[in-house]
Amino acid sequence: MIQVENLVVRYGKQLAVDGLGFEVQPGEILALLGPNGAGKSSTVRCLIGLQTPQEGKIVLGGYDMREKPQEARTLLAYMPENAQLYEGLTPREILGLRGRLFGFPEKKVQERTEHLLGTLGLSEVMDQATISFSKGMKQKVVLALALMTEAKIFILDEPLSGLDAETTLVFRQLLTLLCEQGCAILYCSHMLDVVERIADKVLILAEGKQVAAGSMEECLQKKGGTLESLFRSATQAMDPDAVARELLKDYLEPEERR
Repeated sequence: MIQVENLVVRYGKQLAVDGLGFEVQPGEILALLGPNGAGKSSTVRCLIGLQTPQEGKIVLGGYDMREKPQEARTLLAYMPENAQLYEGLTPREILGLRGRLFGFPEKKVQERTEHLLGTLGLSEVMDQATISFSKGMKQKVVLALALMTEAKIFILDEPLSGLDAETTLVFRQLLTLLCEQGCAILYCSHMLDVVERIADKVLILAEGKQVAAGSMEECLQKKGGTLESLFRSATQAMDPDAVARELLKDYLEPEERR
């Protein structure tokens, strides 16, 4: 469902993504991980059509993003960490706009809008402007938007940000059911404990390059049994305990400081 070959992204002389390639099959969740500046955001922008890579090929559901971008995007749903909603519009209007842009009949637009917002507990506010919404409420609207068009490919970038505990549990079950329906999911997150439980495969970037990739099970067996140990090894990340102790040096060694 997702095919990326030799993806290259540059910003002037800076190489942000260096020859990246991967696949996500129907029913799979691929975790795309890496420290800040690793190339994750650039990769995501290329996948959703907001940025054109200097080199490489992206195929979504059999459609080349360069040759048939409109057809590819009809299969795609994107859920970012901080969505920029039309804050002067209501959730009903925002979902209605998306449904109409995808050519849905008016009756289907109305039915799906009310069903999704109602199921997410937004019935009472679906006709209020989203400018007054909390981050969690806005994220629920974004989730409804992602489900509005019955997409087959989901690009999820820190999707749990702002969601309450109950909706988070629902969301994890959603991923399971979407995979059972043959959807392909690319999941970007810094929450390694969550990723380790839900992803089938992992791809770790550092300085624009792939430094680890494979099935979650195989990768964990090779690197100490946890995603945290794999991530630290692959990215040469700092020792969290050492850094935490250095930050709290004045607390932990008060006598010596005097």
